[in-house]
Amino acid sequence: MSALLITLESSTRLLDPLRSFIGSLVSPIYVVAESPYLLTNAVGDVLATREQLQQKNRDLERRVLELSQISQQYVALKAENDRLRELLGSQGRLPYEVLIAELVGVIPDPTTFQIIIDKGADAGLSVGQAVLDAEGLFGQVVEVNRFTSRVLLLTDRDHAVPVRINRNGVRSIAGGTGDMGSLVLENVAISADIVEGDRVETSGLGGRFPPGYPVGIVASVVVEPTSAFAEVLVRPSALLDRSRHVLVIFTPQPQIESNDANTDGVVDLDQGEAAPATNGVENAQAGAT
Repeated sequence: MSALLITLESSTRLLDPLRSFIGSLVSPIYVVAESPYLLTNAVGDVLATREQLQQKNRDLERRVLELSQISQQYVALKAENDRLRELLGSQGRLPYEVLIAELVGVIPDPTTFQIIIDKGADAGLSVGQAVLDAEGLFGQVVEVNRFTSRVLLLTDRDHAVPVRINRNGVRSIAGGTGDMGSLVLENVAISADIVEGDRVETSGLGGRFPPGYPVGIVASVVVEPTSAFAEVLVRPSALLDRSRHVLVIFTPQPQIESNDANTDGVVDLDQGEAAPATNGVENAQAGAT
């Protein structure tokens, strides 16, 4: 009988409607039988996708932190690059050889304003050299070691520099006050033509500091009726509490001819060489007279 049905099906296809009807009846049974496997696969896919999303989220968070760090470094490097460009621009305005140095320490003494830079005798530094930042006069070298040097800041009480008023050339001496934000012009006559807002620059007298470099801006001029001198305060141009890179100036030394009458190494002051001073005050006062 079965052989007859198979022969009939293969030759006439008369049983196709019956087979289709039976297939429709058993289809729900197949679905129900397969549902546990389908559900297991679906749950596995969902769980796998969730873990992948969590891992991707962790990767993105880490990447954001990395990019944030890179961004912060970029901002810092850009600011440092801008400062170095300003320093190089300052270098271009100076007729002297200069050396860029970096601040590496601050002297922890509240009675003095001194810093330590990363250049010393190995780099050719010597006591008395002028130090500038991108904005103006910063101070001068007062101690030199092999690899580092100590710089006395412009506003220290022991620092003084010969200056002139840019507007009219009036000369004076700018002395430190012990206040990071101010200098004082010493012994200024009440008749001197100095007004608030005048630019103060180095005069070059004495030979230690290069001439024409900004020192500060006149912040106030006070004239007391009973005093012979005006009290003139100057706001420094240099960023004394913020600059990280500075320029050390190498001023050319005059040629001293050696002869039998001068064999002890004494410098002839008439040739324009300034007498050495440990804190710059003696040299500044001599140059301003």
